[in-house]
Amino acid sequence: QVQLVESGGGLVQPGESLRLSCAASGSIGSIVLMGWYRQAPGKQRELVASISSGGTTNAAESVKGRFTISRDYAKNTVYLQMNSLKPEDTAVYYCNLVRRLGILDFNTYWGQGTQVTVSS
Repeated sequence: QVQLVESGGGLVQPGESLRLSCAASGSIGSIVLMGWYRQAPGKQRELVASISSGGTTNAAESVKGRFTISRDYAKNTVYLQMNSLKPEDTAVYYCNLVRRLGILDFNTYWGQGTQVTVSS
């Protein structure tokens, strides 16, 4: 069993910053990657950023240059530093963890989500 708990969301004005945290606990095992997704009202859930076990990062074009993902494996925690926030960043942000069970077998886990609202 793996649990993911997000924190750090809130209401901010455009241009401000937030730092999201996601702490993983339980039988984490071999982590392939951790990442952040978001879902805005009326839209599909989309990848925001991810970081692999080797430290390789990936980010959506809409957030490149503004958001930075990082992790602290000792704490089983992944962070999302969100700078220069825009109203279009408003969404529920979900933490994601992919755990390897075998060569072609993986488990995915999701947090409950944390609301980020960017409004003036």
